[in-house]
Amino acid sequence: MENTDHVLIVDDDRGIRELLAAYLEKNGMRVSLAANGRQMRAVLEQGEPDLIVLDLMLPGEDGLLLCRELRAGKHRTVPVLMLTALSEEADRIVGLEMGADDYLSKPFASRELLARIRAVLRRARMLPKNMQVTEAAHVLGFGDWKLDTVARHLLDADGTMVALSGAEYRLLRVFLDHPQRVLTRDQLLNLTQGRQADAFDRSIDLLVSRLRQTLKDVAREPRYIKTLRSEGYVFSAAVTVLEGRE
Repeated sequence: MENTDHVLIVDDDRGIRELLAAYLEKNGMRVSLAANGRQMRAVLEQGEPDLIVLDLMLPGEDGLLLCRELRAGKHRTVPVLMLTALSEEADRIVGLEMGADDYLSKPFASRELLARIRAVLRRARMLPKNMQVTEAAHVLGFGDWKLDTVARHLLDADGTMVALSGAEYRLLRVFLDHPQRVLTRDQLLNLTQGRQADAFDRSIDLLVSRLRQTLKDVAREPRYIKTLRSEGYVFSAAVTVLEGRE
């Protein structure tokens, strides 16, 4: 029997919560509701959802703080879709920097939210076919780092696990599967988020910046991710298969 997707909606507007819950449940999903960070944590203690829809403008602890908390804790791999007001471009950018997997501007149609949720869930659970060239490997090495593609753990030179958001993992996996190859921003956005960029979309640049910080890669003298002006990015380090699957 196919598992039912479990979505946690965190929004202080009761009407929006109930409307979205009814729509998602009608489309075969299980929904939990929370009005604030305290209620969100209570739901998470009962079991981890498949995805969190997180409103940015919450009273008290806002969505940015809660997203950062999620990415730093035991629920760091749960995809987060952030809801933002149309005029809050700066907050949307910060949300992506905090680790949100996607965002949707209010007002929005319920069917668009459903489509975004399904797209994020697909990306979280499987890699596109054209990314699976190293699928037989489950530990990949590059420079001072190792990536366990089964547990989705990044390990530093001392064997210490470093947290990766779902979006960071997908981007790193794309780079490791296509080393020494120039990848445009459109290609990276399509492979990691399943959509095309618009003229003002900075999400990939922000995600690359976050990944560089995680890898301690200096943009001016990069060891791993190089920027090619007007072209895109290239992962310049050698990638080694350290351990295969049984």
